[in-house]
Amino acid sequence: MYAQQETGMAAAHRVVILGAGYAGLAAAVQLAARVQRRPGMAVTVVNAQERFTERMRLHMTATGQRLAELSIPELLEGTGARFVRGWVTAVDADARTVRIDDDRELHYDTLVYGLGGVADTPAVPGAEEHAYTLSGAPDAELLAGRLAGLDSGTVVVVGSGLTGIESAAEIAERRPELNVVLLGRTEPGATMNTRAKAYLRAALDRLGVQVRSGAEVVKVLPDTVELADGQSIAADAVLWTSGTRVSPLAAAAGLTVDERGRIVTDASLRSVSHPEVYAIGDAAAISQGYGVMHGTCQGGMPTGVHAALSIDRVLRGRRPKPFRFGYYHTPVSLGRGDAVVQFTHPDDSPRRICLTGAMAVRYKETVTASPWPTYGRMKKMPASGAFWPRGGRFTRVRRAK
Repeated sequence: MYAQQETGMAAAHRVVILGAGYAGLAAAVQLAARVQRRPGMAVTVVNAQERFTERMRLHMTATGQRLAELSIPELLEGTGARFVRGWVTAVDADARTVRIDDDRELHYDTLVYGLGGVADTPAVPGAEEHAYTLSGAPDAELLAGRLAGLDSGTVVVVGSGLTGIESAAEIAERRPELNVVLLGRTEPGATMNTRAKAYLRAALDRLGVQVRSGAEVVKVLPDTVELADGQSIAADAVLWTSGTRVSPLAAAAGLTVDERGRIVTDASLRSVSHPEVYAIGDAAAISQGYGVMHGTCQGGMPTGVHAALSIDRVLRGRRPKPFRFGYYHTPVSLGRGDAVVQFTHPDDSPRRICLTGAMAVRYKETVTASPWPTYGRMKKMPASGAFWPRGGRFTRVRRAK
């Protein structure tokens, strides 16, 4: 079937988008909406599942809460984009082909690489075998099943970043009979201002979360977590949120990657080694004036939109514009009834202003719920997705003369 479809598209410019997370779906909807009436264009979206994963809500899935069923094929209806369900198993950058499930092949003229990151469990012995993750909905559901089987005991959350904080708070609120321990090298909210950090810590204390900062996990056993200082913590379940890694497919394909395996891009988000490949979201090492961007939804969606705009400009014989993005907030849920929102400078350093309590809850829910309706608006009005903070002087990259 795929060979026939590829043959039928021989005269078309084939754009293949790998991954339909926040960034990949933004690229797919934006590009398909812009070129659907243009002859000679074929847009294909490849994703392992038909259901869209709301990564910002996976800590809710992990505690047994039901989320909305959001269908990627349904969203793409009317855009002209084709959806292919399957796992990407290889990319051949020289032949410009993508292998799907090891038994299908897609050819591309332009590739948008948006295969996001997963938990870096191989970094510590035993974590891959014995720890749960929030790398996707199936992983979160596995943890939910484990927690449902516990009447008492200790849940250790490894990693004091945003995912670890939200997960620890959610578990503690939903399952007060369990002991929740949050381990991390740094204190929770380390990048926030004094007021926001204090509020966050007070909320964790109220929920009964035991916080241990300055802790480094060196081994995970079936019922224990071992620390670098020689101490160990008994654990009935371990959730690993410490660090992420990206798919090795880009490096294996010969694309230039950084030390973390992310595709190194130029200013317009094209691979520096293969300009027909665009990298977005967690899969890309994108330099701004403040350094290399870190993966978040607030930055991921703009990269997807910008890649689509760049492809459209190139196909119309124009030069793509440089990508610029400045951070603007760090919203953190602390269970269903509490939250803190730290507003930031474009380089992600904290501003003086923050929100807490009920107002922060409303703000956080608005942010979390915004991607899906944003995609819907882009289908009808593509230009509506092309607005985000550019960051001013913080994002200017000084080029060597």
